This record gives sequence, C-alpha cells and structure tokens, in this order.
Amino acid sequence: MNVHAKDNASGKSNKITISNNKGRLSKEDIEKFVQEAEKFKAEDEAVKNKVEAKNGLENYLYSVKNTLNDEKWKDKIKEDEKKNVTDKLEELTKWFETNAEAET
Repeated sequence: MNVHAKDNASGKSNKITISNNKGRLSKEDIEKFVQEAEKFKAEDEAVKNKVEAKNGLENYLYSVKNTLNDEKWKDKIKEDEKKNVTDKLEELTKWFETNAEAET
C-alpha cells in the first residue's frame, strides 16, 4: 500500500509504502493505518477550509479599506459613510486579530 502525506501549512510531503512482509504488520494493523489516514485527511481538510476562510475575510477587509482610500472614490463616498465603514473595519480588524482561532 502506498501512502502519501502532505502538510498543507508548510507544503512538505512524503510518501511511504506499507507492505505486509511476513511477521511485520497484520491486516488489522494496515486497516488501522488506513482509517487513521482517512481521519487525518478530514481534519486536514477542515484546517484548510478554516485557513482559506480566514484569508478570504482578511483580504476582503483590506480590499474595502483600500477602496475607501482610493482617490477615484473620494468624491463618491460621503464623509459620514466613510467614517461608518472605517469604524466598522477597525472593529472587524480588532475582532479578527483577537479571534484568530475562531471557527469558520
């Protein structure tokens, strides 16, 4: 059996071949390894989704902030609206920084 593992955070990957040489691994042991690999696959996918959601929110916050400061929008956004959005952006950014481990 060939198993491939990849750490999504660092990008490192490794491959291993598990073989049932006489006296080494039982069929049950191999099945256990396969089940554990499937379990970790689901956990890795959940972490990947969480990181993607976090990055998406962070990118959105910076995009809105940059849009507010863009000269071409200067005359199209009222100052009170800009202040309201800027205040909300600051609030969300602070929440984002203090809740880095928040779930998706």
